[in-house]
Amino acid sequence: MLEAMEERQVSIDGTPRPLPDPFVVAATQNPVEYEGTYPLPEAQLDRFLMKVRIDLPPRDAEIEVLDRHARGFDPRNLAAAGLTAVAGPDDLAAARQAVGAVVVHPQVLAYIVDVVRATRDTPTLSLGVSPRGATAILNASRAWAWLSGRDYVTPDDVKTLAFPTLRHRIQLRPEAELEGVTADAVIESVLAAVPVPR
Repeated sequence: MLEAMEERQVSIDGTPRPLPDPFVVAATQNPVEYEGTYPLPEAQLDRFLMKVRIDLPPRDAEIEVLDRHARGFDPRNLAAAGLTAVAGPDDLAAARQAVGAVVVHPQVLAYIVDVVRATRDTPTLSLGVSPRGATAILNASRAWAWLSGRDYVTPDDVKTLAFPTLRHRIQLRPEAELEGVTADAVIESVLAAVPVPR
């Protein structure tokens, strides 16, 4: 998986095979039990752009899910579910190019670095965000700005994307975990402490 994520290829019997472009790795994590699975090492977690938490659905939505299954819904049959492509590889390439043109003011770059560096000095953490994490929040903030119809990144973009892009890149000290401290709480305190550029 590391080879696929970093080098965008897989090797079979010593022969490297390039992966198609676009290529994406998506993974799920069950936070309740680890039996038969192992937590990913920090180096591998750091290569995921985001960690998005999805809460359990409300009761009504859960009833709807069961109702659909009771009526024969097959979640593996995407066409029957009515899903259709809204973008192709050329559209994604054009979007990447447009995102690459989004301007980031030097003060916003410095803000990203200050946020990331602050995680390294936080006493509740045994591991802060790496430079790779700084590039991740930069890239995600540029994409968010573009999706928001702007050609520039604001500090608010950085704040919005800090949680999903950083929460899996920090490691709490065991005593902080025992006290109930969460990664999101640490990120929130870092964002509150780091001065925001005007």
